[in-house]
Amino acid sequence: MRIAVVKEIKPGEARVGLAPAGAEDLVRAGHTVLVEHGAGALAGFPDEQYLSAGAELVSREDAWGRAELLVKVKEPIAEEYGFLRNDLTLFTYLHLAADRSLTEALLAAGTLGVAYETVADGTGLPLLAPMSEIAGSLAAHAAAAHLMRPGGGPGLLIGGAPGVAPARVLVIGGGAVGTQAAQLSLGMQAEVTVLEMSPQRIRQLDALLGGRARVLMSDVATVEAELAHADVVIGAVLVPGRAAPKVVSRAQLALLKPTALLIDVAIDQGGAFETSRPTTYASPTFEVDGIRHYCVANMPGAVPQTATKALTNATLPYIRRIAQLGGEAAIAADPALALGVNTRAGRIVHQGVADAFPDLPAGADADERSLALR
Repeated sequence: MRIAVVKEIKPGEARVGLAPAGAEDLVRAGHTVLVEHGAGALAGFPDEQYLSAGAELVSREDAWGRAELLVKVKEPIAEEYGFLRNDLTLFTYLHLAADRSLTEALLAAGTLGVAYETVADGTGLPLLAPMSEIAGSLAAHAAAAHLMRPGGGPGLLIGGAPGVAPARVLVIGGGAVGTQAAQLSLGMQAEVTVLEMSPQRIRQLDALLGGRARVLMSDVATVEAELAHADVVIGAVLVPGRAAPKVVSRAQLALLKPTALLIDVAIDQGGAFETSRPTTYASPTFEVDGIRHYCVANMPGAVPQTATKALTNATLPYIRRIAQLGGEAAIAADPALALGVNTRAGRIVHQGVADAFPDLPAGADADERSLALR
């Protein structure tokens, strides 16, 4: 199969869809790997490494045009929509429930769109987990930096000092993002509270965090009570394939300290706070009603070498399967991969995306995939 990797052009994105080691693995298996010139440069993978791996260096147009399977990191942006076509399998993060224009472009082109974030197996979300873990770590780092005066904050050291209380970090959501954010915040000696809706997950977090953090059932009353005391609120909620639920409303901003910081890690799925909007590392924060919001999209793009290696480790087994069997046959053979399919032949086939855009054409299997995810 011809597998192509292109340079990411979304602002602030420096990752690449496949590390050279992954390219070498696929070439050894007999596949052709096409890599756009400079695709891995910002992630620390120069063209020479891909050449040594047996890949062919090509232009952006050749990569898209010759690809049977195109592997990316982030969803295509508007200037890439023209490359979409009906004989292409696109394998990347898509986040379609928060992106109507891309959804329409995929449907119009008839592209088979397989989203990393909705591939699901018995372990959970294997292709989302590594980036969620990195994003959670980065959220804690961002909290520490933006509590300091040079970061625009009130001048707090997240871990406090002898005789001085640490910052209070409230994490809403106890999945991969929230767990990593809580663990790193605890490592920096912050006072941490995690809110989670699943009783089973609450028990798991209690055991994992060893009683060092407060882990509470998330409900409106508890959210509001905890907001009043927080120095940092990290939004870490996720419903696979769907727009993120809004866990903090604009009215609830009035409950926060004037110096509080909101960090929305769910911004790629539309945001966990009603007042969120995407930002970049170049201008990461803005204020609404006097409350600072940090809503950097594609946060792992700040650590592209680590993130690319972690992503390749997770995606390569699936890429191998698609390359060996072909897109449709691989999907038919692998229930986990089948759950990743968001668009096919001009129709939405993931219920979360279909619910977000009820006026767009949806396939009959959308309901079946939704049930499988529950």
